[in-house]
Amino acid sequence: MEQLKAIGDRIYGMRRKLATWGLFLFAAYLAVHVVFGANGWMVYEKKKAEYRQVTADVEDLKQKNQEQAARNKALESDKQTIESEARTQLKYARRGEVIYVMPTPLPKPDVTSTAQNKAKK
Repeated sequence: MEQLKAIGDRIYGMRRKLATWGLFLFAAYLAVHVVFGANGWMVYEKKKAEYRQVTADVEDLKQKNQEQAARNKALESDKQTIESEARTQLKYARRGEVIYVMPTPLPKPDVTSTAQNKAKK
């Protein structure tokens, strides 16, 4: 009878250790899933940073849109703005004005390709 009781106690102790390890492994799996899972903390932080970036981009675009709207309004009504655009884009001048246009500089020759061409000859 004593032997049976000892075997029963041993099985009970093993069952308890097994249950403890099972709970520990489940808690570890749950912690990993919460941090690295599909909707975990890491993904949440990445989405939060992406949200901040998109919000900043939207604000920047709103600002640029307001500037363009003001520019369009000025081009519709302000004579000085219209004249300035005509002078810069269309190269218009008033009577008696002389406009000097500088020629565009020629591109510099590529020294390495010239040296390679000489080496091939």
